[in-house]
Amino acid sequence: MIKGVLIDFGGTIDSDGIHWFDAFREAYALVADIPHDLLWDAYVHTERTLGANSIIAPDYTFCKTLQTKIALQTEYLQSKGIAFIRQDTVLDYSYNKVVKHISAVSKPALEKLHTRLPMVLVTNFYGNMHSVLGEFGLDHLFMDVVESSVVGVRKPDPAIFRFGVERLGLEPSETVMIGDNYEKDIIPAQSIGCSTVWLNNNTSGTDPAVPKISSLSEIETYIQVHS
Repeated sequence: MIKGVLIDFGGTIDSDGIHWFDAFREAYALVADIPHDLLWDAYVHTERTLGANSIIAPDYTFCKTLQTKIALQTEYLQSKGIAFIRQDTVLDYSYNKVVKHISAVSKPALEKLHTRLPMVLVTNFYGNMHSVLGEFGLDHLFMDVVESSVVGVRKPDPAIFRFGVERLGLEPSETVMIGDNYEKDIIPAQSIGCSTVWLNNNTSGTDPAVPKISSLSEIETYIQVHS
């Protein structure tokens, strides 16, 4: 029986299963014709730069975080010969899409879940998760936040999920982990005994045989059956 919820943020709450590279690719397509592989390199370079350096301050909002990422990405792209990119257009498109999605889908789903079960956020983020949750009016919905840059452990290390289970005060078998990344969310959470729900809106190909939802709006139905 499920008594508590662990849930991811990036790719789960903010974009409903859409990888952030794909979200950026859609935004950049409005302003420039950038080869897929080059944009991927810019994305990876930025994530590694942010992971290795304390660039994101604790008070950065999600909007400020996106702005910082886009600045680093475009700096990389320009170093590879890509002409001037309108960063404001990429930012506005990316941020407004997240705002609309959280307002219409994620916040209502999480508010319903909050009335049934305690929730802990387990996320690879930059130390500003509390500021981000406050920005979107989500901070009251979580018992606690386990953030990789704060606890010193990153997914897919199972230890970060153990921290989440401990914050709930439950056994792993009494919890469910909800996330969009099979390798980073589902496999390690299962390895410590959590139930899992994979947010996966890709209907093509052969997927592992694990419980799946295509949108966070479907999670209440799953919880009703298993709690």
